[in-house]
Amino acid sequence: MEEAEEDERDRSSLPGFKSSLAENNPGELGAQPGSCRLGGAGLQPPAAARPHGFLRPKGSADPELSPRPGLRGLRASIHPRPGRSPRPARPRARTARTRSAPAPCPHFAPAPTSQELALCWERSRGTMLPRGELALYLLASLGFHFYSFYEVYRVSKEHEEELDQEFELETDTLFGGLKKDPTDFEWSFWMEWGKQRLAWLLLGHVAVSQAAALLVRKHRPWILMAYGLWACWSALGTPGVVMVLLHTTIAFCVAQFRSPLLSWLCSLLLLSTLRLQGVEDMKRRWYQTDSEYYLLQFTLTVRCLYYTSFSLEFCWQQLPTVCAAHPFPWMLVYVFYYPVFHNGPILNFPEFVKQMQQPELCSLKDSLCVLARGLGRLLCWWALAELMVHLLYMHAIYSSTVLLQNVNCWTLGGLALAQVLFFYVKYLVLFGVPALLMRLDGLNPPPLPRCVSTMFSFTGMWRYFDVGLHNFLIRYVYIPLGGSQRGLLGTLLSTAMTFAFVSYWHGGYNYLWCWAALNWLGVTVENGFRRLLDTPCVRHGLAQHLSPQARRRFHAALASCSTSMLILFNLVFLGGNQVGKTYWDRIFMQGLGCNARECVSGGEPRFLCSLLALKIERSSPSPENGVCLLWGVAAPWDQNKSVNPAGRTQGC
Repeated sequence: MEEAEEDERDRSSLPGFKSSLAENNPGELGAQPGSCRLGGAGLQPPAAARPHGFLRPKGSADPELSPRPGLRGLRASIHPRPGRSPRPARPRARTARTRSAPAPCPHFAPAPTSQELALCWERSRGTMLPRGELALYLLASLGFHFYSFYEVYRVSKEHEEELDQEFELETDTLFGGLKKDPTDFEWSFWMEWGKQRLAWLLLGHVAVSQAAALLVRKHRPWILMAYGLWACWSALGTPGVVMVLLHTTIAFCVAQFRSPLLSWLCSLLLLSTLRLQGVEDMKRRWYQTDSEYYLLQFTLTVRCLYYTSFSLEFCWQQLPTVCAAHPFPWMLVYVFYYPVFHNGPILNFPEFVKQMQQPELCSLKDSLCVLARGLGRLLCWWALAELMVHLLYMHAIYSSTVLLQNVNCWTLGGLALAQVLFFYVKYLVLFGVPALLMRLDGLNPPPLPRCVSTMFSFTGMWRYFDVGLHNFLIRYVYIPLGGSQRGLLGTLLSTAMTFAFVSYWHGGYNYLWCWAALNWLGVTVENGFRRLLDTPCVRHGLAQHLSPQARRRFHAALASCSTSMLILFNLVFLGGNQVGKTYWDRIFMQGLGCNARECVSGGEPRFLCSLLALKIERSSPSPENGVCLLWGVAAPWDQNKSVNPAGRTQGC
């Protein structure tokens, strides 16, 4: 606590501090001139703090006092001899002695100030608990995870025939003949498209980009745009290219009015056309299979964020200088950049242009190393995701309401953990592929999702799961609406509108509105508690009565409540309203009837995991930076048993 010690030394050197100490204790201070016996060691008080009549020990030096003239010189200056000018007094030679700053007397140290307590509170957040305690939390957390996963595996095998008859489990020879749960729509959808066409188109992008960087680096953006148009035609056909160009052109024309409000209304109207029944029927007639239709829907949904980003930057007149002369061609370069064309992640227009103009290209050898490492990680993540759907039939069990209501509490908790962890691993693959290609192009992609097992807050989940979407929402939704600069009511309104846009962008179904409202409530309550704990009176009380380690445990106890609600609310997004209602009834309504073992395991299986997360996270994210969002997968079913065209969920 160097700053606190320096502040204490500064306060102890004030004149009032030592003079009051001398007046209240003249006996002890005068028992030995220049020393204080209260602290056990003799301390020389500063000159400004000495009372009248204070004697300096013989032979001691005081550099703070100016040298005094001798007696003869003093008389000469008062009664000068006639005809002589008074001689200046010669100072007595003294040897200056270096003295360290005086330490305060412990018996008379004043109470710590609010600033000191605030500093102590901030630094206690990074306080590490004993290694043995951390090891205990880690083992308990892993034990909860693995045992609950075992329970899900056991239930999956017990009801395998029943689930096979209802959901037609697939047999996969790659995993030794194990049956696979195919009911996760998004994973099955992208894996099928990857095998058919997308993998080859992405490899073609790598070849074209590397050749352009070596031969015609100056024209590389236009070559990549041309390849993106061709790849779009190859995957979606002529109707798909026309639809993307039509949406992009309309957004560009509306942006010429330089009105952000008109650009937003245009983007929302174009997004609403994806939900019109007549337009959907027309698009289905263009293709032979529903898979091609859904690929077009996914593409148009993601492209909406891209042309919205360009339009708003154009309205704000903040386009990069290189785009000022030819804005529409650069808009096409941005919209048709193929690695992020179908599924994201999101990269705002100014960042894209800046990185495209100054790419961090590396040598062929370094590019091959990046490619090898990236492919190795992707293979591991893909294998883990496939292993989960082969061993844990979590999505099929979620689709069976009767089975979900009858499983024990361990299985119920394991299903929740398996669902959110599969969600995380899935997006490591889906975002990892375009991120790898962007690195090969010399661009810096948004960070990949952070592991949900280290998340312990709503703000952390929304901020760090999908950084690209979070940056989009903060820059184009939250801040333009005022954000935290318009007081508490403005912050609540800006956050609510941000979540409303996320829900509408994902499809606007009933369960999505419910999910968005619950997450808005969670973020609001969480930030309210954080601000309450940051008030001086609360921090003063906690800092006085709790040690740094105890405060960290208290923080973990609060975070466990937030983590439990975070999982419950996002299960509404992953499984629908019925799944969320089932968990609410089983945990909170029927939980009182469970025995202690089942209540702890099923109701709060992530309590110790939250404690572990607090050791990994050094501090909580700041709420002033805005709401953070999560990108995930939309459930393949809703109230009307229709597929969500947005296909995913995103988060800050």
